[in-house]
Amino acid sequence: MFYYLKGTAAHLGPNLAVIDCGGVGYACRTTSYTLSALQAGQPAKLYTHLSVREDGVDLYGFASENERSCFQMLIAVSGVGPKAALSILSATTPEGLATAIITGNEKALMVAPGIGKKTAQRIILELKDKLAQGQLSPAEERYGGTGVTVIPQDKTSEATAALAVLGYGPAEIAAALKGLDLEHLSLEEIVRQALRNTMKK
Repeated sequence: MFYYLKGTAAHLGPNLAVIDCGGVGYACRTTSYTLSALQAGQPAKLYTHLSVREDGVDLYGFASENERSCFQMLIAVSGVGPKAALSILSATTPEGLATAIITGNEKALMVAPGIGKKTAQRIILELKDKLAQGQLSPAEERYGGTGVTVIPQDKTSEATAALAVLGYGPAEIAAALKGLDLEHLSLEEIVRQALRNTMKK
């Protein structure tokens, strides 16, 4: 329904940003990373996700499309709700989440309040399975059903898989990784720089 909101940050609170758009204040539940990118009274743009449930309607807002994609990916995991997804994305960046999934680093997810070992393991298992089966929808939607199937064997494969987790397709991944020092950079730094490259285009 809403792709993004663009207006003024009227109010900022714990996991909450109110964006004034033409005199209407939209309350967006959000992460600490998004809040750190906003300043009260200053222009703001949040990419949104609208959740409609029997017990209410909630709007979620994120400073980047990557963060929103990660949120949507997390809440699709069985047993992971919006509150848990926000907790994870307040504790790690999109590239950190993607790296944790590809490398199976459950401890990186467990630093988020309320996320235990079983939940972290379930997130990694389900999202790795979807990646292997080409079921991560953002890339499929953009590339006509052609998912990215990668069994990570080296840093390049891991970086490719991590970017696929974030919803990028083969052509975008190849362009984003071009020119990066894949041999010497850490996996998370490769993904971080690749994401910067995608934003420049």
